[in-house]
This record gives sequence, structure tokens and C-alpha cells, in this order.
Amino acid sequence: MNLLYPIALTKIKGVGPVLARSLLSYFGSAEAVFSASSAQLKSIPGIGNQLSASIQSPTLLAAAEAELRFIEQHGIQMLFYESADYPERLKDCFDAPLLLYYKGVAKLNNPRIVSVVGTRNATEYGKFICADLIRELASYDVLVVSGLAYGIDSHAHRNAVAAGIPTVGVMGHGLDRIYPASNRELATRMLDNGGLLTEFPSGTRPDKQHFPMRNRIIAGLADVTVVVEAASRGGALITAELANSYHRDVCAFPGSIRQEFSAGCNYLIKTNRAHLISNGKDLVNLMNWTPAGALRQTTQQAILPSTLSDTEQALHDVINQLGQARIEELASRLMWPQSKLAMVLLELEMKGVICALPGNSYRLLSSH
Repeated sequence: MNLLYPIALTKIKGVGPVLARSLLSYFGSAEAVFSASSAQLKSIPGIGNQLSASIQSPTLLAAAEAELRFIEQHGIQMLFYESADYPERLKDCFDAPLLLYYKGVAKLNNPRIVSVVGTRNATEYGKFICADLIRELASYDVLVVSGLAYGIDSHAHRNAVAAGIPTVGVMGHGLDRIYPASNRELATRMLDNGGLLTEFPSGTRPDKQHFPMRNRIIAGLADVTVVVEAASRGGALITAELANSYHRDVCAFPGSIRQEFSAGCNYLIKTNRAHLISNGKDLVNLMNWTPAGALRQTTQQAILPSTLSDTEQALHDVINQLGQARIEELASRLMWPQSKLAMVLLELEMKGVICALPGNSYRLLSSH
């Protein structure tokens, strides 16, 4: 795929992810957007004279060419919204970025993804429960996502690296820098088993308005967002609200009513915006996750092929291979229409072969 035009599309001031997808839908491709006439462009709701002129500016393609050279020089992977390697969970979000810049080895479509967020002013209590949570997740084949910020974010990444858990940092700036600079060594270590992800091109500074945008990616990538510590206002609460808006699970650790950085968690729990958890076991029980080793062992004892139809066996085998899979991933792997997939999923559920999990995911039952 020629990524020059998708890059250029993201560089148009005033065109966000939603409007960009409208343009793609109308014209069929990013390249066709830049070949369109002023009249064609202005026929799209939201495109007026000013935006039409911006789209036809030759400077956009020049800037996109410079960005392509940067990513080629630095081994950066570009994930376009319409490509197969774009994160499926994020694609479900109405405001998903059109384009992501990624450097790393972790699978962004990992069967189990947990986002861990919290205050930049982590207390000893917060550091302890963060470390304890990550340690308990080590046997569940998860990917840990956070924002590479001071405080809880950094502790989540650092503990994941120490436990050998892949971890991805979502950044509010381009991949030509690390912010805060004190996390440079941590970020380098994360690349060995995880990665760094952003929607912002090179040269983008870590400006304040970028971080709420970054937070929607943290929430959208994951099956569940865990708030470890948070004040009554701040980025962690924004991330939790976004996760709720995407119909994802949210969990929070309670704290003292006298503790400033437990106020946000207590509020989320009190208002039913988050499940109360005390440890990692509470989280995996909520998500109905089985330890990776046990899952592999039990799924090998699959129901006899002769008891399943060809279509049921095909679906069974894909879920067995993935361990746990979302509906979108199953449809993509099998190339089945949603109607057929829904029917076969129901048949396997009725036979006691699979069970439904939060977030439109499925796994094999340990016994049949």
C-alpha cells in the first residue's frame, strides 16, 4: 500500500479521524481524496472552502514524503486504519486514529490486553499494588499498555519488563523523542519485548492537548482498563471514562477516603464506573481468564472432531489457536460474514464447547 496519501490525510488541519474516514468512504481511497476537485470535496458534509483549499495544497504531500523518509530511516511501522495489522479493538472505536506509528515487537492484537493507568504522583501504596498486579498477570499471556508518563504508568511498564510481560507505551508526541526524558532507558528496554505507539508524526511536541488524545488510544487498545491511583481530576479518570464510552471493562483499586490519590478510584467505584478489585486475581476472575499454560493444556483435550460439523470445527480450531478471540478477529481469520459467525458461535456455545467473555470475546471451555 502507498502510505504517502494516508500520511498526507492526517496532516490536514481541521480533518480529524471521523471526517477523514468520511472522506475515505466517499472517495474510496486516500489517493482519490487528493485527486478530487473542489466541488467534489465541498459536497462532503464538514468540508467547506477553507478545508477544500487545504486538501489541495501541495505542501501536504511534501510533508508526507518527509515523514516517509523518517519512518524508513528509523524502522518504524505504519498501521493504516484499513490495513489488516491495525489493532482490531481500537478499530471498534468511533474516533480511532486513521494512522498509527509503531516501533516494537509486541502484538497489538494480543488475545488479552490490559491498560494500567494512574497518577503521576504515585504513593508507596500505589507502587505496591501496581507491582503486585503486574506480577499476578505474568502467567496470563497479557499485553500491558500504559502511557509512559511519570508515576503509575512508568511503574506499570517497569514491572512488566521485569516480569517478562510485553508492554506498549502510548505517547502524546512523535517517535523522534521520549517524554519524559528520564524514561528513555525504560523505553529502550520496552522495545525488546513490547513497543512504543503514537498517532503523532515526527516533530510533534508533547503539548498538553495531545494527552487526552493519547488516552483514548490507551482505553481503546485494551479489553480492560485498570486505574491504580488517581486524584479526583486527571488523565487517569479521562482514560476510564473513555473506556466506559467504548463499552470496555474498567477496574479500580479502592483507597483511603483521606488519601488525595485514591479519590478518583473511590469515585469511579462509588458511581459504578469501575469494578472494585483488590488484586490481580479479582481482575482475571472478572475477565474469566485462564492461565496461559492451563489454557493450552485444557484446549488440547478438545471435543472429538466427529461431534462437530466442518464449520464448527473450523471455528473451534481458530479459537483453540488464539486462546481467546474477539468476534472481529474471528471474522477476519475465517473470512465469514457476521451472520454466519454469530450462528456458529451460538451452536458451539449451546454444545458447551465455548463460552462468551466480556468485550465480545470467546474461549474454549476447559472441559466439555
